[in-house]
Amino acid sequence: MAGRAGGLLPDRHPTVDMFVCGIFDVSFKDDLASMEHPLFSLSTRPDRRILSYSHNGVAVEVTPSVRGRATIHDKDILIYCISQLVAALNAGRQVSRRISLRAHDLLVATNRDTGGDGYKRLREAFERLASTRITTNIVTGEREVTSGFGLIESWEIVRKSRGGRMISVAVVLSEWLFQAVLSKSVLTLSPEYFRLRKPLERRLYELLRKHCGRQPQWRVSLGVLHKKSGSTAPIRVFRAAVRRIIADDNLPEYELEELEGDILRASPRKVVEAVGAGQGALLSADTLLQARALVPGHDIYALEARWKAFWAASGRPALRNPDRAFLAWLEGQKERGRITL
Repeated sequence: MAGRAGGLLPDRHPTVDMFVCGIFDVSFKDDLASMEHPLFSLSTRPDRRILSYSHNGVAVEVTPSVRGRATIHDKDILIYCISQLVAALNAGRQVSRRISLRAHDLLVATNRDTGGDGYKRLREAFERLASTRITTNIVTGEREVTSGFGLIESWEIVRKSRGGRMISVAVVLSEWLFQAVLSKSVLTLSPEYFRLRKPLERRLYELLRKHCGRQPQWRVSLGVLHKKSGSTAPIRVFRAAVRRIIADDNLPEYELEELEGDILRASPRKVVEAVGAGQGALLSADTLLQARALVPGHDIYALEARWKAFWAASGRPALRNPDRAFLAWLEGQKERGRITL
């Protein structure tokens, strides 16, 4: 991306490669319903307004608590939970609505600060997610649910001692969200999503990922985009904000441009491969030798192809060190029993 350096959040954990640490041996997933409909606040201040939205037969009402409506940044927690559940399902493991997580892993994976303030903000996000109530007839999988529920049903924090730093957290997802995961009503997100600073940037990326996907382009009127984004700004202010986002050019995977008549066009960015089309990152001969020593007797080129397929399915994120990433992935597969010696 050509975006301005100041337009993105810093990469807070630059020594962590998403393919190196076990917690990143998954691709980030988001549920289709919340990508399509504006459930989360784009405000950076407590948003206590009730949101009423209807589009193409879907009606949504989002009611905040005194703490305010759950924000688009609070959604990071749900994305992380959904990603872990989908990875477990793909591995053939049993899943439930209750998910136990290491707080530090969640913060690192979503590019959040791991200092004291980061943990404090994490607790505040849990509170908003649990207290924001949704009434909707959104369809998830083959079910249409018209009911009221919270984005998460409950949460708890385990600390080392009273007042100490949290060690782990447990989240119970709403039945509605859990059903979306079971039906695989999800899409893969770019890891760069977590570096988007502006709430509207995150919301626009979601909409582009949902509607444009891998199509050559997606056109939408400014008015429809304004409605689907959930922005409460006047249309003229929204137009100016979108123009700034277009100028910054920070959106992962997609380019956005303004056409005549208040029409916007999104198109996937061209991916430049390290080697021939579809081959992905090029590994050194030394890395292949290390890989053979790590898993003797295996077809190392077949394993390399599996890793590249995983990388491609994850949205082809930029790798800081492909050789190190491949070897770490191999170690992870071996530890999980997916490669037997």
